[in-house]
Amino acid sequence: MGVGILEVIDLSENLLKSSILAELKLHVLSNVENLFLDSTPLDISFLQSIGILTSLKILSSSDCDLNDAIPAHQGLCYLNNLEELNLHGNALSGAIPSCLGNLTSLRYLDISDNRFTGNTASTPLTNLTTLQFLSLSKNRFQVPVSFNSFANHSHLKVLLADENDLVAEPIGFQIWRPKFQLKIFSLFNCTIEEHGKLRLPNFLYFQHDLRHVDLSYCNFGEISFPHWLLQNNTRLEKLILKDSSIVGPLILSPHPNSKLSVLDISNNKIQHEIPRNFCSLFPHLQYLFMSQNALTANIPLCLGGLRRLRMLDLSHNNLFGEIPEELGLKNLEELDVSDNHFYGKLPRWLWNNTALVILDFSKNHFEGPIPMGLCNLVNLEFLDLSLNHLSGTIPCCPNLQMMQHVHLAKNRLSGTLSGALFINSSLVTLDLSENNLTGRIPDWISTLPVLSVFLLKANQLDGEFPVHLCRLQSLSILDLSQNKISGHIPSCLSNLTLKPRSEKSYTGSTDFGLLLFDKIIVDMGLTIYNLIGDSETEKNYPFIFQEEEVEFSTKGARYTYKGNILELLSAIDLSCNQLTGIIPPGLGNLIEIQRICPQMTEVTTLEVFSVAHNNLSGPLPDRKNQFGTFEERSYKGNPLLCGPPLNKSCNEGDSLGTPSASSSEEEHSFID
Repeated sequence: MGVGILEVIDLSENLLKSSILAELKLHVLSNVENLFLDSTPLDISFLQSIGILTSLKILSSSDCDLNDAIPAHQGLCYLNNLEELNLHGNALSGAIPSCLGNLTSLRYLDISDNRFTGNTASTPLTNLTTLQFLSLSKNRFQVPVSFNSFANHSHLKVLLADENDLVAEPIGFQIWRPKFQLKIFSLFNCTIEEHGKLRLPNFLYFQHDLRHVDLSYCNFGEISFPHWLLQNNTRLEKLILKDSSIVGPLILSPHPNSKLSVLDISNNKIQHEIPRNFCSLFPHLQYLFMSQNALTANIPLCLGGLRRLRMLDLSHNNLFGEIPEELGLKNLEELDVSDNHFYGKLPRWLWNNTALVILDFSKNHFEGPIPMGLCNLVNLEFLDLSLNHLSGTIPCCPNLQMMQHVHLAKNRLSGTLSGALFINSSLVTLDLSENNLTGRIPDWISTLPVLSVFLLKANQLDGEFPVHLCRLQSLSILDLSQNKISGHIPSCLSNLTLKPRSEKSYTGSTDFGLLLFDKIIVDMGLTIYNLIGDSETEKNYPFIFQEEEVEFSTKGARYTYKGNILELLSAIDLSCNQLTGIIPPGLGNLIEIQRICPQMTEVTTLEVFSVAHNNLSGPLPDRKNQFGTFEERSYKGNPLLCGPPLNKSCNEGDSLGTPSASSSEEEHSFID
């Protein structure tokens, strides 16, 4: 019986010793061709000893905690048969050693998410002309915006250079014609190393087979919309130009592009109206993002003819008029027209869109009631109708079991909350502030196990303080101010933990699976990608995502908390009611809302700090780091504060009743 030859070793996602190669006695495994060690802790000695496996064709060592520089003239440099190399997600640093230029059989190279430095035009990458896939993303490279150092890479199909430093070319630099025809090109979120503005990479003028282009978050210096990119690349499926300094009107090529499914031109300065021929040019759009521009006029009626449209974001523009009935699309999962000048009643067709997950009509001039048809939207997770002129009662929709965030603030809604408004186990945010709601706060509120943000400010609510709110163990922000609530503050309120909640910051992250990368990589016959998946953001873009935003008042001033910062906020406001009796002593145990954390003294970059004219009391934090530079004026108007730089010692007797510190924590924090 013959002895088989071991050609593939997969030890991914293990906790093996860093001396794994020695223990495997790799000198007897010289025929191994494929080695997978992803998410297995290794040290740099691995890259020194790997050279013994001269038959290797595939090496994948992503997320292995590798650090330091790649050893020169050792290990990797001798793997002349290597075709696919993945070092993504380590902490490798320094320059790429010149000897890697000997790996002339490489077709796939992913060195993204490391700390490599140097100008890519001076690296051995220029010699690897057999490359089909190259990812340089998330490093510290200087990347010449021309990319002409890859002029001879005739096989290159995928080029990813996200989150590096772009270097502008000299003014007299000549346009060049590449030998490659890319399918995917991404330059997401690159910084400009030199002062000034960049031009679009001019090799793009000669590309005719692109399927995915991402130039978002790059300052190209007031460019026009590159309609030629669509005209030249008739198979382009995704064009992402978010925050790319596009100005002027949206001028389009007269030639249709039947393949385009994703167009993101948000966060630019595009002016005037959406062209009337827009829909005929892109008949198969599925995801359209045009928010935060200066678009004007009405929504084109033709958008209703885009039957495949799943996401439409026209928010933060200057659009006006009524929402056309023709926009009644059946497949919409996200519809955001917030912060425009739309008016009229909420469109009737809206309530037939049962696929909707996100619906945002806030900051407009809509009027009339919220129809009972809202209850048809059984997949809805995020609803924002705030800052309009809506009136009438809030519909009773106990069947909306997917709902997580409800914003109906600053309307003219009336009636009581006694009905089952949104009774479901998923509700995280309920904001009904600044309406004309009356009656008591009903018991059903206490049955919401994950309710974290509950805002009823500035209504006409009455009755005794609702003791059942003490059951909301996930609560971290509560605002009942400016109502007519009476009675005592219950002592059980001090049992709330008010811990920060990550659920407050956003809704969803559903991958819609436009797996364009998958198809292209399979067609190229590459192996690594199929086994471990790609590390880039493309695969989960576009996705449903809505950033949460909550307004809360402190000391009479209104502040808006948004996104991740909202996760850290804990607050209670019971002011301007008709409460009586003593404040329960246990409220002093709610440390999440009462102290400015002593860790702030560790901040070394803070330039300005002022808590003047509040009602703070207790000892000031230690005068170290930046806090040692803040003088008395930063704390003036707080008579109960003590300690340097104030002239009042915390050891002195205090007729005003300065609290004495009873723990080390209290000695280094001050209380509101």
